Amino acid sequence: MIIKFETKSQRVKGLSFHPKRSWILASLHTGAIQLWDYRMGTMIDSYHEHEGPVRGLDFHSTQPLFVSGGDDYKIKVWNYKLRRCLFTLTGHYDYVRTVEFHREQPWIISASDDQTIRIWNWQSRTCISVLPGHNHYVMSASFHPRQDLVVSASLDQSVRVWDISALKQKNANVGTSPGDEFLKFTQLNQEFFNSGDAMVKYVLDGHDRGVNYAVFHPKLDLIVSASDDRTVRTWKVSDQRAWAVDTFSGHTHNVSCAVFHEKKDMIISASEDKTLRFYDISKSQFIRSYKREYERFWILDVHPTQNLIAAGHDGGLIVFKLERERPAYQSVKNVLYYMKDKNMREVKNGKDTPAAILRKSWPGASRNIYFDPTMSFCILTSDHEGGTYELFEIKKTSSSSEEVQLKNPIRKGKALFAAFVGLQKYATLDPKDKKVFVHSTQSDRTKELNLTVGPVKRIFSAVSGRLLMTTDDKVHLYDLEQQKVISSVNAAGVKFAVWSDDNTKVALLGKHMITICDSKLDPLCSVLETIRIKSGAFDKDGVFIYTTLNHMKYCLPTGDYGTIKTLELPIYISHVENNAVTIIDREGVVKVITIDSTEYRFKLALAQGRTGDIKKIIGESKILGDSIIAYLQQKGYPEIALRFVEDEVTKFNLALECGDIKTASEVAQKLDKKECWNSLGLEALSQGDVTAVEKAYRRTKNIERLSFLYTVTGSLENLKQMLKIANNRGDIMSRFHNSLFLGDVEERVKILQQVGQTTLAYITAKNHGLDNLAQEIRKTLPEDFKEPEFDFKPSLFLPPVPILNGGNWPLLHTQEIDYTDVGEAVAELDESQFDQFGEGIEIPGVSNGQPSGVQQTTKKAPAIPEVDENGEEINVDAFDLIEMPADAQVSLSTSSNFVAPNSGRNIVDLWPLNSQFPGDHIAAGSFESAIEILSKAVGIKNFAPLKEIFLSIYAGSNLLMPSTPNQPSISVPLQKGRNDNERTKDTSLPKLAVPSLSDLQLKLKDALKTCSNQNTMQAGVDMLREIMRQLLFIPILTKKDEREMKETLSTCCEYVIAFRMEIQRKNIQASDSKKAAELAAYFTRCKLQNTHIMIGLNSAMAAAFKLRNFNTAAAFANRLLKLGPPEKIQKQAQYVIDEKQKNPTDEVPLDYDDRNPFVVCNISLTPIYAGSDKIACSYCGASYLPKHDGELCTICEMGTCGKKTIGLYQYANSFKSSSMQEEEL
Repeated sequence: MIIKFETKSQRVKGLSFHPKRSWILASLHTGAIQLWDYRMGTMIDSYHEHEGPVRGLDFHSTQPLFVSGGDDYKIKVWNYKLRRCLFTLTGHYDYVRTVEFHREQPWIISASDDQTIRIWNWQSRTCISVLPGHNHYVMSASFHPRQDLVVSASLDQSVRVWDISALKQKNANVGTSPGDEFLKFTQLNQEFFNSGDAMVKYVLDGHDRGVNYAVFHPKLDLIVSASDDRTVRTWKVSDQRAWAVDTFSGHTHNVSCAVFHEKKDMIISASEDKTLRFYDISKSQFIRSYKREYERFWILDVHPTQNLIAAGHDGGLIVFKLERERPAYQSVKNVLYYMKDKNMREVKNGKDTPAAILRKSWPGASRNIYFDPTMSFCILTSDHEGGTYELFEIKKTSSSSEEVQLKNPIRKGKALFAAFVGLQKYATLDPKDKKVFVHSTQSDRTKELNLTVGPVKRIFSAVSGRLLMTTDDKVHLYDLEQQKVISSVNAAGVKFAVWSDDNTKVALLGKHMITICDSKLDPLCSVLETIRIKSGAFDKDGVFIYTTLNHMKYCLPTGDYGTIKTLELPIYISHVENNAVTIIDREGVVKVITIDSTEYRFKLALAQGRTGDIKKIIGESKILGDSIIAYLQQKGYPEIALRFVEDEVTKFNLALECGDIKTASEVAQKLDKKECWNSLGLEALSQGDVTAVEKAYRRTKNIERLSFLYTVTGSLENLKQMLKIANNRGDIMSRFHNSLFLGDVEERVKILQQVGQTTLAYITAKNHGLDNLAQEIRKTLPEDFKEPEFDFKPSLFLPPVPILNGGNWPLLHTQEIDYTDVGEAVAELDESQFDQFGEGIEIPGVSNGQPSGVQQTTKKAPAIPEVDENGEEINVDAFDLIEMPADAQVSLSTSSNFVAPNSGRNIVDLWPLNSQFPGDHIAAGSFESAIEILSKAVGIKNFAPLKEIFLSIYAGSNLLMPSTPNQPSISVPLQKGRNDNERTKDTSLPKLAVPSLSDLQLKLKDALKTCSNQNTMQAGVDMLREIMRQLLFIPILTKKDEREMKETLSTCCEYVIAFRMEIQRKNIQASDSKKAAELAAYFTRCKLQNTHIMIGLNSAMAAAFKLRNFNTAAAFANRLLKLGPPEKIQKQAQYVIDEKQKNPTDEVPLDYDDRNPFVVCNISLTPIYAGSDKIACSYCGASYLPKHDGELCTICEMGTCGKKTIGLYQYANSFKSSSMQEEEL
């Protein structure tokens, strides 16, 4: 019994599976109705209109309806799409126990405590028949799935079978004649007196107490009933009579419900004794049971098409199936072997044939099947007795037949999982001890693997001599020859491992996660699904095709994934060949499904840069929907999507993204929106397309920008036109600007006069030598006007004369791929295809159609005419020619287009590849990878204090050099090394702008001095923390560097711990002298310099003495005297010791034991004595109590409490060693 879904709620009294969707309805004793998706494990909706418990529920088989009946005597019909009640049927006078839709007629049947059964027409919303006859509560009533019968169960200890064929006939014959009203009256009269619409056909007596439930078998003429007499009975019904068949006992309390299984000869019963019991009908015997500890079971429902059963109990509901439905199968060299009904079958070239027959004593259904590489041995596993396996030798029945014969097993044992690990070797996993054993197929020799990876959950085959094994959160690759785990990958809950045909990739399938790795178990990509993953297989291109419960999907090696098709039922993939997917369903039926692989083949070709395949796919199909267009845009291929998109807005945006001004201009013309023209103008301006910019500015009537455009492009004629336009519009400011751009002084003087600036007009005319005009203006000025005197020599201010008048900027023409021309890609012919058109011409000295000694060229270059521009012949001998070697090869290009060379790789991009130190990644601008390294290597949790250091390193690793005017500065990366030989692409690293270790050690001395001052103690602590942050980014190249760095970090940590407690002590010494004395005592246990230890001992001695703790104070005094303090302090210490001799007591108990070594928890500020559990900061090593696991360290304010790490030096070295191993391999 496998539980697939479970809820926690109030008592569940009614259940109903949806016939097609993965939904289940549950009615509660509180009156609520809940709609659940048992695949997703989420509640879809809830309904709250009934008053009191709801006991009956049923989904309609085809309509979006369900019906409910409750203790409020009401029957409600709901529409789950509209999420509301459509109508209410009333007529019962007591609790409604069950309700059910008819499979063909628009009827609802209901059973009630009013001792009647009613049949309703839900379309006309009327009661069409009342079935009285029971003399106690009617507990259930249901229709026969095929015949016109009804079965009911009552507390009068009987089960009744009713014939409703007359009711069906009457409703079918109702006409629309004028006598219909009289007929309806007659029908109502007959229904009231029960005159024959439904007749009791059989009364089944045999139960000793009330019957709670009765239902027909879905296929056989059987009835099952559940009773308070603690038994379950089956009844046989024929056309003539009905009789009891079997009685099943075993329950110890009332049996609430019993149902038939849809696909198996089985009865499931639910009881108030908190158990579910399962009975075999054919053998009339008990099979198994399931028991809850506290909850009683009340109701059952069986899914009409799937192997699912639901049970409602006091605390909710469970959805379960009885056994695993995944068939045992394995695909070997495109041949599928699978188990069905103790038979091994083979599917080859589309033909399904028997391969072998197992013995009759084979224990139960096979769970897994394994073959060795040579197809000489086979292992079958079963869940019998917790897990068993049997090893068979495969023998061909004849030399010409493919049928194989499995001899008697040559070896048996306990195992749930097995795997062949080489020729004549296989491994098994013990189901109890979780140990892995390696066996020989030729002998009984067994060897246990010595593993240190923890309990192994499953094992899988790998390449020869290796074994995959899973633990709770990882998958390990174990090498049998080296006898150790050689690699691991984080993947939790892996259930299956699927290898590609060439064994270069493996897909690790968990419940909701797929992790694809290479053969060394290095992760390539991963996919997270919300629905359970069922199976998968690789195709020849390395694309992983997999299935969930309701979808078939794909995953590319790049990590991109998508949906291929929706599935009605779960299936299992065994093999993928082009567009054909071989699958096997839960019924053991093998099928070949044809899929459309265009989408993922297109994405794969795009990722691999296969231009020919891209053109071919585009030419053969229409795949470019919205999702593919968005994908192309996201991956940086807007020029491909541009040629196929139909939406004008999307087309415009794509054209701008790929810089296609011509297309963008055409689309903008169609859209004719201001925002489109503005965007087009900006993009065209960046490309120097003056024509497009001018058009955009004209359409948006952007006069100012248009004038400036004509100015910078030297289009003076157009600029004069702009001046006229401004004059016509009466725009004074625009006229003045255009006159400035043109250098038209007279126009400027005229404008100044018109706006009343006569003085400025006079000065302008005077300064520019327009004397006649200036004299005329002078007459209009006051007589006392004084001309301004300048102490400098003025110069003429005119715009420069344009050298080039207008025109677009010159653009570099690049060779463009025409993705729409697929003729060349499709018409690639193989040489062998020419043979079918007849014999070729034999040429002497030619082998395979090519002359010997002559290089074949794809196209002959045209001859270059040796004539000049006047048509006269050029004498080549008149030129001074360069002597060329005889073997020199020169190609003459006749293409007019320049193909832009590929850009080289930025040296900055190499820094993260050459180093795993965070500073090198920060210098390259790769902040994310630096954060990841710091998190993995030293467990940094809080990155906020590192922000300034990140920005400083990034800014300091690049030099900005000024370039030409109006151009941005040039960024030059600063590299380590003295010359280019030391800065190759494999060794290039940045010159980090970080202090050296010696600089930080000097800074540490200043910080310690600052801490010693009472007024600057907090500033000193901040300086120490800053040093701890900067230590993260110092390159550690040797063990010595690592040792010195750790010493410096340890010193900073100890002083921050000590002076943080000292600051806290000063803050609380007036209010809590006891805690202040404890903190002073803890200070003395820190690893500090003697000077600071003496200061701490003196403070602790004084604090203890004030509390009259003379024993503790004397202990501090003795330690103080051993360090040789100043004379004044020596006298105080001696005085404390003398007082202790007089009164050797401690009045205030302190949480401090001078004899027991301890460290301080830096959150609770309490001691952690030797032998007690403790955890440490992942970076600085500060100590904490275990309850603070996962919290932020309070000392360095960056690390994680309790997280185990290996350190930056080991992390970087492990990266280097793995890189070296890859190079060696």
